[in-house]
This record gives sequence, C-alpha cells and structure tokens, in this order.
Amino acid sequence: MSTVVGHDGAPDHFENPGLPPHHSRMSDRDPRAAKRAERQVVVIFGISILASIAALVGYFTIPVGTTLASIRLSTLVLGVGLGVGMLGIGVAAVHWAKTLMSNVEHVEKRKVIGSDPEIRNTAITDLREGIEDANIARRPLLKGALAGAVALAPLPFLVPLIGNLGGDWNVGSFRHTAWREGRRLATDPDDVPIRAADVTVGSVFQVIPHGLPDEEHYLEEKAKAIVIMTRLDPSELIVQEGREDWQYEGIVAYSKVCTHVGCPVALYEQDTHHLLCPCHQSTFDVADGAKVVFGPANRALPQLPITVDDEGYLVARSDFTEPVGPSYWERLK
Repeated sequence: MSTVVGHDGAPDHFENPGLPPHHSRMSDRDPRAAKRAERQVVVIFGISILASIAALVGYFTIPVGTTLASIRLSTLVLGVGLGVGMLGIGVAAVHWAKTLMSNVEHVEKRKVIGSDPEIRNTAITDLREGIEDANIARRPLLKGALAGAVALAPLPFLVPLIGNLGGDWNVGSFRHTAWREGRRLATDPDDVPIRAADVTVGSVFQVIPHGLPDEEHYLEEKAKAIVIMTRLDPSELIVQEGREDWQYEGIVAYSKVCTHVGCPVALYEQDTHHLLCPCHQSTFDVADGAKVVFGPANRALPQLPITVDDEGYLVARSDFTEPVGPSYWERLK
C-alpha cells in the first residue's frame, strides 16, 4: 500500500486503500456463462409474471361463496400468486446483480466539493459508466422481463381493491344492510327469533336478521348487519331526539361494527352500560345512544330501530338510518 504525501507531510491519499485483489466471475470470463445467467434471470422473472397472472385469474374465476372452503381456496390462490410474484422479482434482481452487473470496486479520490463544469462532466460520465456496468442496454431480454414482472406484480393488489371498493360509498351495499321493516331479530348463530319477554335487564344478545343464514352472500351480509342488543332499566335510558320509539321497554340494539376501523364491539360493562371495542379501546355509552365516551372512534354506533310484532317477537322498524362501520371520509360527522 503506497501513499502520496501532501505539502504538510500528512498523507494526501492512498494509492491502494486496502481493497482485496479482484477475482473475476465465471460470467465475466465466459460469454456462455453470462448467457446462461441471463436466461436464469429471465426464467425467474417469467415465474413472477406467471404467478401474478395466476393470482388475477384466480381472483376472477374462483367463486367466493358462503362456505369457508371457497373463501380459503380463493385466499390461498391470491396469496400464493402475490407472494411468488413479488418474491420472483426480488430473487431475479439479486441474481442479476450477483452474476451480470459489474462487481469491480472503484476508488474515488476525495476532492474539494465544487460545481465547475469539469466536475459536472465527470459526474455525467460516471453515471453513464454505471449504466453500462449494469449491462441493461446490452440485454434487452432482461429489460423486457423486468418491465413485465414489475408491471404485473401490483395488479393482484390493485384489482381486488378496485373491484371490492369501487363505486359510491353512500349508496348501495355500503349504506344498506339486510335489516328491513318487520324482520325479526334472531340469535347468532342459532337463528332463533327473540321474544321481548325473554330479554332480561342486563342480558346481552348477539343478533342477526332472522333467516339470514339461508340467504346468498351470508357472511358478507352478516358482517354488515350484526347487532348487539341489551336491556336496561327504561329510567336509565337517555332517549335521543327523534328516536323515542327506537327502543322497546328498555331494549336497545346497536351495530356491533366499531366506527373506528370496523372491529367487533364485544365487551359490555353492565354497571356502567359501556360497550368496549377490544382493538383500540373505543368505548360507547349504551344508555346514551351509544355515543363515544373514550377512544379513537369519532361517532356513535348506529342504532337499529326496533319494536315487537303481534306475537311478541322483536322486529326491526327499518334498516339502519346511517352507514355502519368505520367512519371514512364520506361518513365523517
């Protein structure tokens, strides 16, 4: 290792800062090895492309029914396709860098920072040399494979998102649920209609619309329509204006879907009449219209208007009057 001494006697720079001797790779010495490595990279990119396509095909062709088996199969195909597609891009990029890109270590002498034309020209020259070292211009097949894999890989993420979340948030399935006037409240998952006389003070029921398990898209509809119902002493209820007939003798029903990010509100404190969401601790006061008393939720749980029919069974007066679920931007109040 030799040094160059400056005017003050201190080392100005090292001619060799201690880099180990460079050993060329097989692909550097043998054009056939380089071509073989290129084919390997293209094959890996091709696998990534096929996996992404398989994920898209699976999304559109595998029906998602109401059974766990169909949901599991669709999720498996989509997940494996996404995983292999993204993994293929990473593996191919690493193999490309290890076998085909330049691995020569260069030493650049430290210079005084400046912006004169000579330095700018040097920087442009270095960038061009870097592009040449990457062997991109001389390998159009690799460029095409890389572009195809990168272009297709995000589609399995975007297509389900667009397909499931497109449209107007304030109409259609996002605003309406399976509840309707006269539909009986039933226990979940037994689907047994509930009589008002069977609901005692302090008892809690997880409720679904009666007959819902027999309908198409049961799981999707249940996720929106699920309700938590309890009975309080009528004297403890703070009746909201315009909702005087939404409860029956102290029996109230609210959406079980938290208005923060949609977790199931499941914990009821009988003494305080508070409903607690276990995900982020949003707390709602059942006695006061399920208003938020703590946590990140910014609006009350939607209330289901209820009454009883001629046989004494609890029934809905109507659907929810506001969208259930998380308070997205169109739903903020």
